[in-house]
Amino acid sequence: MKKGSIAASLFWLSAGWLVVALVATGFLLTELYSRALDTSLTETLEFHVESLTGSLLETGDPRAASITLNDPRFDRPRSGWYWAIRGGNGELYNLSTSLVGIDLPILQGDAGQSGVRTQVLNDVFGTQIRLVERTVTVGDNSYEIVVSGSLTEILQLVGDFRGQAFIVLGAVGAMLAIMSAIVARFALRPVGRLRAAIESVREGDSESVDGTYPTEIAPLADEVNELLRSNAQIIERARNQVGNLAHGLKTPIAVLRNEASNDKAGLAEIVLSESDKMSNMVATYLERARLAARTSIVGKKSDATMIMLRLTRVMRKIHPDCTIAFQRPDASLPWFRGDEADLEEMAGNLLENACKWSKGQVGVRLLSERGDNGALLLLRIDDNGPGLSEADAQKVLRRGVRLDEKTPGSGLGLDIVKELVDVYGGSLELKRSALGGLLVELRLPTARLGGMTKGSGIDSI
Repeated sequence: MKKGSIAASLFWLSAGWLVVALVATGFLLTELYSRALDTSLTETLEFHVESLTGSLLETGDPRAASITLNDPRFDRPRSGWYWAIRGGNGELYNLSTSLVGIDLPILQGDAGQSGVRTQVLNDVFGTQIRLVERTVTVGDNSYEIVVSGSLTEILQLVGDFRGQAFIVLGAVGAMLAIMSAIVARFALRPVGRLRAAIESVREGDSESVDGTYPTEIAPLADEVNELLRSNAQIIERARNQVGNLAHGLKTPIAVLRNEASNDKAGLAEIVLSESDKMSNMVATYLERARLAARTSIVGKKSDATMIMLRLTRVMRKIHPDCTIAFQRPDASLPWFRGDEADLEEMAGNLLENACKWSKGQVGVRLLSERGDNGALLLLRIDDNGPGLSEADAQKVLRRGVRLDEKTPGSGLGLDIVKELVDVYGGSLELKRSALGGLLVELRLPTARLGGMTKGSGIDSI
């Protein structure tokens, strides 16, 4: 999962909550288990107190050897399991084997209605014990029956339980985290399908976002389709309005030119000059509107290899004295993301200039290059002509600039190329060629692979 993605956010959010919930569950279960063991220990000790009380009442003699408990833990020294029968003055009458040489503390506080007191203490060996004490009256004498059990054993059991609980809960948490990741991926699959559908529209494989989507995403798909439809309508209206404006201006300008051409006065010359400027401006902005409208429509892609093969064949007929070497790319070359006519116009103008200025040798290559925003289509055209200096290379890209008026042309070829390159977000560079002339590098956006021409090598045309 990528950083910053919805799936990653859902996974880490659910994983963090699982960690907190499972840790809290582990401590809660441990606490409940500890309380259950402590309650069980208290009930066991109270049962032993009742057994000793019954034996004392039966014999009437606190020193009788028949007063005993059958639990072997009371026979093991330092076990924490002790019992004793004491007089009201603290005199010791009877005790368990495990208590030999040890004094049990006298509990403080009121016994309450049940007549039983309980307290947690440490014996002389550091063992944590729970004591339960009850006062019993036999005849005229009162006796205190004290029984203790080891809390240290319970704490060890609780520790073992805690470790096992966290191991089990950790395994459960890992399984839940995996399930959370799978659920996130599965739940976001419609988003991936929507992205693929939009990409299909952008690449020209579809005219609209198709498919069935969940209730949460379906409105987004509908809005994208509506945006595409609205964009097409806006472009069409803008193109029509510009065309109407241009056609509306053409007639008045033509009238002004006709009237001015019949008069040789100074004002007529000014009107004729300004009319020419207006005609050029109308033609220029009509061309810009045409280019903008055509390239703003998404969903077009072109096979650059086939276009360059077609152009090189045409240029051989136009310039029979020029040898054009086209090094064909392999089938992995991406397509141009745009209109086929636009690529023909850009490549054709550049190739025409190379043939016009070369001394009979022109090289053409199509490559794929990695840019900041993905793959780029790189067209390299070089020749063995006179070339350009760095200053002239920058100057020649300006609108209408020509460095040699003797060569036929309007100087607008590179202007059209630059205009189209800007619309598509590409780049155009003029450098020194290894052949001695000019090297032109045209970089354009690419579409997904598909329908590539196969083959490689050199086509000398």
